[in-house]
Amino acid sequence: MSIEISDWQVHSDDEGILWLTLDKQDTATNVLSASVLDQLNVLIDQVLQNNPVAVIIRSGKKSGFIAGADVREFLQVSNRQEALIMIKRGQKVFTRLESLPCPTVALIEGFCMGGGTELALACDYRVALDDSATKIGLPEVKLGIHPAFGGLVRLTEKINPLKSLEMMLSGRALSARQAKSMGLVDLIQPQRQIKRAAQQLALLRPEKRSMPWLGKLLSLPGFRHLLTSFMKKQVAKKAPRQHYPAPYALLDVWCKYYGNKKRMMEEEANSVARLMQGETVRNLIRVFFLQTRLKGLGDKKSLKLRHVHVIGAGIMGGDIAAWCALRGIIVTLQDREPEYLSDAMKRAHKLFARKLKTTHERNAALDRLIPDCNGYGVEKADVIIEAIFEDKDAKQAIYRDIERRMKPDAVLATNTSSIPLEVLATVLKNPKRLIGIHFFNPVAMMPLVEIVKTAETSANTIQQAIAFTLHIGKLPLPVKSSPGFLVNRILMPYLVEAITLYDEGVSPEAIDKAALDFGMPMGPVELADTVGLDICYSVAENLAQASDISVPSGLEKMVNNKNLGKKTGRGFYKYKNGKPIKDRDADQGDQKMIQNRLIFRFLNESASCIAEKIVDDKDMLDAGLIFGTGFAPFRGGPLNYSLQQGIESITGTMREYESKYGERFSPVKGWKLIK
Repeated sequence: MSIEISDWQVHSDDEGILWLTLDKQDTATNVLSASVLDQLNVLIDQVLQNNPVAVIIRSGKKSGFIAGADVREFLQVSNRQEALIMIKRGQKVFTRLESLPCPTVALIEGFCMGGGTELALACDYRVALDDSATKIGLPEVKLGIHPAFGGLVRLTEKINPLKSLEMMLSGRALSARQAKSMGLVDLIQPQRQIKRAAQQLALLRPEKRSMPWLGKLLSLPGFRHLLTSFMKKQVAKKAPRQHYPAPYALLDVWCKYYGNKKRMMEEEANSVARLMQGETVRNLIRVFFLQTRLKGLGDKKSLKLRHVHVIGAGIMGGDIAAWCALRGIIVTLQDREPEYLSDAMKRAHKLFARKLKTTHERNAALDRLIPDCNGYGVEKADVIIEAIFEDKDAKQAIYRDIERRMKPDAVLATNTSSIPLEVLATVLKNPKRLIGIHFFNPVAMMPLVEIVKTAETSANTIQQAIAFTLHIGKLPLPVKSSPGFLVNRILMPYLVEAITLYDEGVSPEAIDKAALDFGMPMGPVELADTVGLDICYSVAENLAQASDISVPSGLEKMVNNKNLGKKTGRGFYKYKNGKPIKDRDADQGDQKMIQNRLIFRFLNESASCIAEKIVDDKDMLDAGLIFGTGFAPFRGGPLNYSLQQGIESITGTMREYESKYGERFSPVKGWKLIK
């Protein structure tokens, strides 16, 4: 059967070099679909017949090199044999590429991920564009698998395992300069020189960089086993084996089979084929597509963003301002008390030191963050974010003052976590311009931002707010204005149930363990301490007025005693150097009961939000809770989890809990809408 070459452009230059340019049809992004790989296989046949001087592979897309394998094809795999066929297709093509008698060069511009990086590793040389947009990575663990097209074999063959394994285990992307320092790419060049640099690599054939001596030492059997054991312990701190098996499988393949390339390639394929049979992979792929959907909700072009003005230099306001400055935007930060501005600048300095590599970059970010006690930035700002304490009258006083001074097309946003926007907007002459842009704490770590809209909010304002969120590298989630919006609305019953369990005498350690075993990134008791018990109390009181939530007496007592959690050194836990002191011998109680009570409150409130149309659909709800609370990603979101477990099974058990623990476990009507 003849295969049409539709996704690759083929060109020979005056030097006799064959250029293979991947430009996948009908998509803005190159992915290694089965068709693309089959076409490359045919092109390799032609290379062997025509014997060019060299082969250079590059992208025809402006967006980047290659995003990786076509993830949608993973979902079509129904058994291990089909998975192996798909994996071995890629391995075969890349092994043939690696074995070509002429030099091969990967010319990398923009992102190069997953299968794209594996293709580049199969080439003799790699040259990358020296630009901030260049990102090179093997992020497969984020999808519940690991490199399968020979990437695990080839990366650990070339690079010190301390670095190569960490790169795959974390899934993090490297900049061009980091990749060059690590030895992953041979050259980095500016745009004007990169094509010629690729040609020179192909023609001059410099000696390939070999594994440094330390890497060779660590790859010996004895050291390999020690390093594997150490890395598994490090992985276990963030990704338990029972929930995320891929990192452990990756380490096992390297530990057991390194040094036997053919066998290691086979076991790499077998390992990923096994992983693809579990629900974890499908759920993590679901998370990937949810993230893609959020990113696609708007267009940065909807807002020309040059200047942001933040009012309120507390933890949230100061950190929002610092994050915007980090992302390259001029920010003025206003507060009536200079000491708050000083504290915010200190936190910003720490953020920049952690996130930016050079002194020049850090100083530039600090220069973009301007203390502004008098609020002069209001007149210049494209986006104004009010982020003061949760008090309706204080917020409205600010709106009265700044509305007349704002640019006509500026966005007016509030970071309120619980006050309905309809109430706040009553003092505005133009209430259509008010929108909620609700960040989560800690701002630098939490990817989600709720875009809170009312019936009056204009469509243009909504699009501008979404565009702002995308400009600063966050994920926008449009939600209806209602008490608690989406994330806090669902999270609060879960936290309240945790505190109710505490009031009943269950140890905080037992409560947190139940949640961690379910897959939550942090236990609810520690989470409440981290957020601040005063904030939890305030949000719970606001929600109590609009729902059946009752504020636990234990929470009120903590707040009255000024034990507000991590920030005061004492809450439900005592804190030392910012970390909770936990009793390892604490009674673990009935773990199944604890876990059910916590998760049922979470799920029941999720069903209520679907019934009230707080978000557009169940996928958006799952996205909000995964990226806004860290809800166990490997479960695919609370509603996806409910469907997989069976709604009848869940609601049936909830009715049993209703008779034992009260009406709050009565299944809501919204369950009938989840299909």
